[in-house]
Amino acid sequence: MPLHSVSVAGVVVRDDGRVLAIRRADNGTWEPPGGVLELDERPEDGAVREVLEETGVRVSVERLTGVYKNMTRGVVALVFRCRPVGGVERTSTESTAVEWLTPEEVEKWMGEVYAVRVLDALDASAPHVRAHDGRHLIETAPPQA
Repeated sequence: MPLHSVSVAGVVVRDDGRVLAIRRADNGTWEPPGGVLELDERPEDGAVREVLEETGVRVSVERLTGVYKNMTRGVVALVFRCRPVGGVERTSTESTAVEWLTPEEVEKWMGEVYAVRVLDALDASAPHVRAHDGRHLIETAPPQA
């Protein structure tokens, strides 16, 4: 039986609308901070931990904003909108840069599957559920009659 991996990410939104992002040390891509959920950890707690580990910023989780499945690798990502409540921005072994980006910079700097997570978190509508292949979104087929 194939196994799924669960990851969590925090889209941290400041009062001025800028969003916290990291440049990953392993591949140089810009993404919202996040990582693999521990076996004994609640998803919200994992998002708080990952943001703090990767950026030095302490956050409070507001709500789930999306569920994203990488169909190629079997990774399900739970993304939470968060607000900063303390800490100081710093890099880590996992990040070579930590920046507060505008939504326009998110669209320009991040790959499609990460930018959509951030933009979905900025959207006030219900949580989004999306599938992707690791690089691009996979459109869902219309229901069969």
